[in-house]
Amino acid sequence: MAPTDPEILVEDIAKAAKSAFEVSQLLSTDVRKLALEKIADRLESNKDAILAANREDMQAAQVEVDAGRMSNALLKRLDLSRGDKWDAMVKGVWDVANLPDPTGIVTYATQLDDDLELYRVTCPIGVLLVIFEARPEVVVNIAALAIKSGNAAILKGGKESARTTLLLSRVISEGLAQTTLPSTYIQSIQTRAEVSALLALDQYIDLVIPRGSNSLVKNIQNNTRIPVMGHADGLCHVYLDESANLEKAIRIVLDSKLDYPSACNAVETLIVHTALLHTVWPKVAKALLDADVRLLCDQNTLAALHASRLQLEKFESHISVASESSYDTEHLDLKLSVIALPSVHSAIQFINAHSSHHTDSIVTESQEAATVFCRGVDSAGTFINASTRFSDGFRYGFGTEVGISTGRIHARGPVGLEGLVIYKYMMRSKADKGHVVGEFGVGKGKKSYKHAPIETTTVPFLKSTT
Repeated sequence: MAPTDPEILVEDIAKAAKSAFEVSQLLSTDVRKLALEKIADRLESNKDAILAANREDMQAAQVEVDAGRMSNALLKRLDLSRGDKWDAMVKGVWDVANLPDPTGIVTYATQLDDDLELYRVTCPIGVLLVIFEARPEVVVNIAALAIKSGNAAILKGGKESARTTLLLSRVISEGLAQTTLPSTYIQSIQTRAEVSALLALDQYIDLVIPRGSNSLVKNIQNNTRIPVMGHADGLCHVYLDESANLEKAIRIVLDSKLDYPSACNAVETLIVHTALLHTVWPKVAKALLDADVRLLCDQNTLAALHASRLQLEKFESHISVASESSYDTEHLDLKLSVIALPSVHSAIQFINAHSSHHTDSIVTESQEAATVFCRGVDSAGTFINASTRFSDGFRYGFGTEVGISTGRIHARGPVGLEGLVIYKYMMRSKADKGHVVGEFGVGKGKKSYKHAPIETTTVPFLKSTT
């Protein structure tokens, strides 16, 4: 998966990807698992070199941050050695390799007539074009999911992670070379011009998956006829219901904000029930301030803090009045917008009006409030007494994820293997003369359809190829 020769036409890249996809459909699915095992081994063998390249990318990015040309949030996303990111990336490859094959699964089967069977069977989407910023681990995440689900992929990383993604791409290429999968099954491109050209090639590219800033996603959505799966913002909410337990509230709000502030599943707005303004809220605010979080408060939550007897040492430096735009802002930093509302219903209305439909959580001891919240909030994830940071493919058990989808068709929430397959219908007649539709209908001599369910998860006439 080495970077493409600039002399090769972009259309040739797309054609090669489509051809590789078609060839791969006739190979045994076992080769996909083998490829992922080889890639995981190569990653570990090249860890030191990859992390060294990542440090160079980080140093160059820091210069851009100091000059005001890059945000701190983007810089943090670039760091491959942060916390357990490296280990999670490699483990994700192994996890995906060991997951069941998502293709060839029967989701509907019926007997239309004697010796006439119909099956709905999962299959790959085709060729994926994945465009992302900063996060170098996305190269590995996407490649793993694409390979396991039987999809070919063309990947474009951000220039800020160029050194890291170059080495990761080489490692993936080395892993593929040890299998019978085509060398063009996973390809990478380098320039925006190549991306623009590929976005016009809907005859070869089947799905575009952007991961990055709001401007990146919106630009792609507005400049292609190819279906786009992704999200443009991560405006997540935590709502403290009137029955919220104080300890739970503090733990969940702090984790949702502090665990990884620049992640798309970090909380950006805290909604406080008005009944908690002089009880739970000041203590939650103190915990946030002690953690160096800046609060953008509405008049009610601000007044409650003024009236509080708690010692809030950072009151002047870390608390300010929120503007209307505060509740539509993805801070991606140690900032949190706060508003007080009188009921779970008003909280639901506020979330649906301001959120990006990513992930929202309620802290409550009321089953009724929890039920209303989960049904009423129109988001890909609705949680009860749990941090918004759980919204993640790895944590859901998907091995890793290709991204988060906030759309309303095909896939929603963290997109793993199931989100990268669609289905086709397969029909087989075992009759001596075959079947024709003219034999069925209403009237003398016409047959009626049986529509008798067939209990199976596999198609009996499909055999694994070599």
